[in-house]
Amino acid sequence: MKKSITIRDEFIKLGQALKLSGEADTGVDAKLIIEAGKVKVNGEKEERRGRKLYNGDTFTVNNTEIEVISKQATVK
Repeated sequence: MKKSITIRDEFIKLGQALKLSGEADTGVDAKLIIEAGKVKVNGEKEERRGRKLYNGDTFTVNNTEIEVISKQATVK
């Protein structure tokens, strides 16, 4: 499954992105999902909750690929 999240800033941290996408209910849930090695960023396993995601980055969790779209990147 594919979906996207839209952010208003230049980047979003991975833990916040998991919450925004609905894949985690809380920051603690996001932390546990990431620490369990269940998240890939741009195809590579990521275990840092603070990893910054920028426009065009993708992350995958629970067989769902989510693309980050930044409103800042489209306004120039």
